Amino acid sequence: MNNSMISASASMGSLQKKLDLLADNIANSNTVGYKRKTAIFEDILTNINPHLDDFNFSGRRTPLGFTQGWGAKLSTMQLDFSQGVLQQTGNATDIAIEGNGLFEVRTGTTLDSSPAVSRHGALQLMATGNGDSILVTNAGYPVVASVNGADSFINVPSGYQLSVAADGKLTAIGSEGMPPIELGQLKLVQATKPELLQAVADNLYGIPENVNWTDVVSDVTGRPSSESGVAVRQGFVENSNVDMAEEMTDLVMVQRAYQLTARALSSSEQMMGMANNLRA
Repeated sequence: MNNSMISASASMGSLQKKLDLLADNIANSNTVGYKRKTAIFEDILTNINPHLDDFNFSGRRTPLGFTQGWGAKLSTMQLDFSQGVLQQTGNATDIAIEGNGLFEVRTGTTLDSSPAVSRHGALQLMATGNGDSILVTNAGYPVVASVNGADSFINVPSGYQLSVAADGKLTAIGSEGMPPIELGQLKLVQATKPELLQAVADNLYGIPENVNWTDVVSDVTGRPSSESGVAVRQGFVENSNVDMAEEMTDLVMVQRAYQLTARALSSSEQMMGMANNLRA
C-alpha cells in the first residue's frame, strides 16, 4: 500500500467521525439545553525526508528535505458551552441558567450514585411514597441541592409549590397562612476542564472512571447582580446553542473534503493496479 492510500484512508475515517458529530448537532438543534460539539484535528505523523546534496543549488533559501504527511485524525471532541437563547414557558419547574454554570444531578436514586451535569432545565416534580415530590430531570434523574453545605435532593412537601430565586435559593411556598419552607440552595457547578466531560445519556455529561470529580468541575454560587455571574431563571428553558447556518456550512465543507479524499484513494488504487499490470 503506497503512502497516498494510507493518508487518504486515515483522513476518510476522521472525516466520517466529523460527519457523525455534525449530524448529532443538527439532530439536537431543538433539544433543550443541548450544547454543540466541536472537533479538533491533528496530523497523524509528519516526516521530513532528506534531499541529496545535489539539490543544494546556489541561491537556495530553504533547507534540504521535504515534508511527508500521513493524514489527519480527530484528536478530541469538545463541548461548546456558549449561552443559548432563553425561552419563557411559565412552568414553575422549568429552570434555565444564565452564565457559565451546570446543574448537578445523580444518575441513581441515592446521593452515593455517580454524579453528572447538564444544562437541560426542563425539570419536573416526581411524587414519592410519602406524598412529597422530588425535583428530577425529564428522564428521572434527581437534581442536587446544597443544604447547610451538604448535598441533598430537592424535596417539595405536599401542598407546596417550588420557588427558585435568581441566586438559586430554593423555597417551598404554601397556600395562604402556611409558612414558607427553605429547601437549600440549587447546586451549580462550573466545568474547569470541559474537555474531560463525556456525553452519558439524556443530555447528561459525566467524567471518565479514572478521573476525580473535583478535578473536572468546581462549585459556583449564583450571582445575578454580577455581569459575569451565574443567574437562575425560573419559568424559562435554554434552547440549544446550535447555529444551523454554521452547521450546514461545515457539513458542505466536510462532504467536499470527504469526496476529494475518496477520489485520492481511488486514484491511488488505480495507480497500484497499473503498476501490477506492468510487464518487464
